[in-house]
Amino acid sequence: MKQVEFVKAVASGNDFIILNNLKNQKPASANQIRKLTRVLCRRKLSVGADGLLVIEPSKEANFKMRIFNPDGTEVTMCGNGSRCIALYAHRYKIVPRAKMIIETRAGNLQAEVKRDRVKVKMTQPKDLRLKFDLNVNGRKQNANYINTGVPHVVCFVRNLDNFNVQRAGKAIRYHIDFQPKGTNANFVEVLSKGHIRVRTYERGVEQETFACGTGCVAASIITTYQMQEKPANREYKVKVDTHGGDVLSVYFKIEKNIVSQTFLEGPARIVYEAKI
Repeated sequence: MKQVEFVKAVASGNDFIILNNLKNQKPASANQIRKLTRVLCRRKLSVGADGLLVIEPSKEANFKMRIFNPDGTEVTMCGNGSRCIALYAHRYKIVPRAKMIIETRAGNLQAEVKRDRVKVKMTQPKDLRLKFDLNVNGRKQNANYINTGVPHVVCFVRNLDNFNVQRAGKAIRYHIDFQPKGTNANFVEVLSKGHIRVRTYERGVEQETFACGTGCVAASIITTYQMQEKPANREYKVKVDTHGGDVLSVYFKIEKNIVSQTFLEGPARIVYEAKI
């Protein structure tokens, strides 16, 4: 048995285990990390986390971030994970400045740390689909879709507190239309113009989480399109209340029906460092 050093970090209720693999000349194999993830992320039986983040050397950025879900699957992008790892890199002097570039499988991200808040420039959203019907648990559900680094379905509900996110989210996550990889499922309640609540069932975690950064971005963009037939060519800011209680800010620009300059901002913190 080897001793593993790690840091636990949280962003808006999404908790992550961070491993620093910068000094190793040979990156750990996906299979090695997959096995470790399944052990460390188990709640009540181990450390427990929504995912495991690994920092490795990068030739094109300050460092590379690899992201693993609790089930061991490696994914391309994680908004709140990006904010946690940016805070970690700043606090532990991996990057000397508050601004940095992070390599991910979804593309390079720009991040900036401002005390306990982190702002990340997300990857370019793609594959926008609006207002289509899904058969969810025997009922017709109007849905929307966008990929904000990972795939997201967005549905609107009137009373989010009384909505069964687990049941509907699981049905959408495994829906035949999104196989073989599946999708994340987000449920949105519009509070006012530019202000929404979001609850998310996350693929790989296989349950609702306190927050999902890429899901908040997806919900913000879809809501803007939902509220306006043809969104104006300008910059937008949406305030997002998460299930965990934190309020995130999402910024983006729409020009000629193309979404760009997408940012996610909110609080993040280092919880503890340890060995296991």
